Amino acid sequence: MHIVKSVGVLSVAKIMGLIYGCLGLIFAPIFLFFGLIGMAAGRQEAPFAGAFGIVFAILMPILYGLVGFITGAISGLLYNVFAKLVGGFELEMEFHPPMLSAPYPVVPPAS
Repeated sequence: MHIVKSVGVLSVAKIMGLIYGCLGLIFAPIFLFFGLIGMAAGRQEAPFAGAFGIVFAILMPILYGLVGFITGAISGLLYNVFAKLVGGFELEMEFHPPMLSAPYPVVPPAS
């Protein structure tokens, strides 16, 4: 049994920032689609009605990534504090020794 006693705060923040940035890329086309519909529907009354959706679709991966980075940093710090108080995650790992392989078939010597 292995116990994770602390995590690297910056490494957690970077990974979370990348994950949230990817989520922003996934959701950006949805906002872009609704922004285009808003621009087409409200041309006379409000010519910039859908522009917010388009601008938000462009900025969404950056904003999500920034929020993910900040959230990851706070989460890493909190994990380190709480792991000192109550212990860390317990992980059960299985070790497989590397198998040696020869570039040619190994034939035992003749006796």
